[in-house]
Amino acid sequence: MTTELVTPVSPIVEQAVAKCGDISTLPEVTSRIIELVDDHNSTARDMHEVIKTDPALSARMLKVVNSAFYGLPGQIASVDRAIVLLGLSAVKNIAIAASISRMFKGQDVGAGFTARDLWRHSVAVGVAGRLVAKTTGFPGAADEVFLAGLIHDLGILVERQAFREELTEVVERCTATGGQFLEIENEILGADHQAFGAGLTSKWKFPRALRAVVGLHHDIERLAPELRAFGQIIRFADVWCCQQKIGFYLTAVDSEMTDELIESVGLTREQMPELAEQLEEGILNAESSLSSGG
Repeated sequence: MTTELVTPVSPIVEQAVAKCGDISTLPEVTSRIIELVDDHNSTARDMHEVIKTDPALSARMLKVVNSAFYGLPGQIASVDRAIVLLGLSAVKNIAIAASISRMFKGQDVGAGFTARDLWRHSVAVGVAGRLVAKTTGFPGAADEVFLAGLIHDLGILVERQAFREELTEVVERCTATGGQFLEIENEILGADHQAFGAGLTSKWKFPRALRAVVGLHHDIERLAPELRAFGQIIRFADVWCCQQKIGFYLTAVDSEMTDELIESVGLTREQMPELAEQLEEGILNAESSLSSGG
């Protein structure tokens, strides 16, 4: 069964995404970058021609590439050089991350939580996923895992804009009762943040793997088999960060960091303390590199 079949966009989701105004539309340059990466005939020159039309994005990209988060030797002074060194796919991921960060501004997500909390959690899950991918030698790109973690809870932004009062009720009830966040979302909103996130990323025409993980990161057994290992890393990272209460932690705070979950991504319990130290440093570096839009 494919993800396209298990995550149809419902009328509730379509209406919510349509209500979202500015967050429902990616910047044109970011959309064009995604199209370029999907086009196998695209070249580094094509990518540079698109990026140079947006000086702010160019500056942000160089900031990210030269940050401690990336850890590249020496300073990279031009977008051309960044594209050659990193490749089109990595550049796409940086461009999307730069575009996404601006959306996490504004008012509270719900009682006791701000948009900044949601951003911090999203960054943390991205960093945690990237750390797991690098530690375990995951065959997919670590940058793709970072981006998937960064966007996994985009559906909560849709809820914040389309159903602000209802989202506050979800957060308050979850906090008061310790109930499962997704169950309470479905009861109050008629859908959960996975469905809203899938609707938004479908509208943005994101690559299939990213849409799938956003739409099913709490239900990875429903992912297509070839996407399951990717999804498992994001699920693990989400639970890990929620258990540590990093940022907006309610979505998976009721899930346990079992030995089975740890082993499912190729790690052991003994590795976790050292990885936790690396996670803390990685979050600081990632937040700093993306700070101008956070």
